[in-house]
Amino acid sequence: MSRKSVRAPAADPWLHQFAVLTALATLGLIVIGGLVTSHGVGMAVPDWPNTYGYNMFLFPISKWVGGIFYEHSHRLMATFVGLLTTALALWLWARETKGKYRLLGIGAILFVFALMGARVFPVYMTLACAAPLAIGFSFYKVRQTPGQLRWLGIVAFAAVILQGVLGGLRVVWLKDEIGVIHATLAQLFFSLMCATALMTGKWWQSWRSVDDGHQDNDAAQNQAWLRPRWLLPATTLLLLVQLVLGAAMRHQHAGLAIPDFPLAYGKVWPAMDSVSVGQYNQQRVEITAWKPITGLQVGLQMVHRLMALLICIAIGFCAWSARQLPDRKNPIARLTLFWFGLIVTQAFLGAVTIWSNKAADIATAHVLIGAVSLALGIIINMISFRGAVWSPKIAAQNLSSSSTFSPRPSAAPGYSLQ
Repeated sequence: MSRKSVRAPAADPWLHQFAVLTALATLGLIVIGGLVTSHGVGMAVPDWPNTYGYNMFLFPISKWVGGIFYEHSHRLMATFVGLLTTALALWLWARETKGKYRLLGIGAILFVFALMGARVFPVYMTLACAAPLAIGFSFYKVRQTPGQLRWLGIVAFAAVILQGVLGGLRVVWLKDEIGVIHATLAQLFFSLMCATALMTGKWWQSWRSVDDGHQDNDAAQNQAWLRPRWLLPATTLLLLVQLVLGAAMRHQHAGLAIPDFPLAYGKVWPAMDSVSVGQYNQQRVEITAWKPITGLQVGLQMVHRLMALLICIAIGFCAWSARQLPDRKNPIARLTLFWFGLIVTQAFLGAVTIWSNKAADIATAHVLIGAVSLALGIIINMISFRGAVWSPKIAAQNLSSSSTFSPRPSAAPGYSLQ
């Protein structure tokens, strides 16, 4: 089937608010996960999917003590996010389909959801292996019908299943590498939820593309706000790589590989030979560091610091370029400025994490701001590539004509809702 141009869904405030709730719950889950890692209690509950032999939902509250509190809370919050994501996928599918395709889609989602409730390890593994295939196929369908959100709902549903199983496998298989993948997917899933919340809102409907035949005086200038068009997506990709590096360092359970900042062991670039690393390990006094550091970990943290500087410069340039727009009320100008503020805060929290000897609350705040920064970067990319121009007149018309309660299909006339 050839790619069809489809109108964006008519705004439904209830759907939008539910999408926002799902995004906020996901952010809360990232915070709890950050606390688990920061406190080093990822293995406080050594079994999965049960909790010390109990059904997870029947685990006695009296036993929620020490690190178990953080880890068990993380599992319960993950289940809550899974429920919200399932409901969101069902809502989007039912809203944008009709007839047998609506029933087939709803039935398939509910069937998979019921399988997850079986709490059987082989079933989990089967669904986790199928999830990437479902995600790939759904993204293919998204490209065919770019104005619809039902397939993004399927992406989110498959991703939350994969994420949950990866979290369990991290416990069962004792693999730090799985923890890095788990943390990275959490960041991407939060960004997906933020993008979905954006596209279900009235704001997205109030933006119009400069390519839609209704350009205003500043439309061309606003569309070309960033001359090197590759810089914005490249910066966002660099930010994602930075978050992966951060996750890798956090899940090595070796504490701070470099205990000082802005210098590194008193130097601009520390020595990384075996003799020097041996001396570093002798000097360490961290309570949370139960593994000796390696030269590779020292180098990884130095790369992390250099990338942080590069990202600050790149986002600063993006914000400066956006402020040169003729219309400074354009959302891009405001969002990039806020983005720059976030990334500066992120860099400061990274420094404080070192100065505080990796205090759990500071390290978790560092993770939180990183997740928000990535999501905001993706949203800015979406707006920029759409060539969106803010038009108060169009916004007023769209907001006054938006649906308030009843969900409805969003396809353009002549498009088959299948």
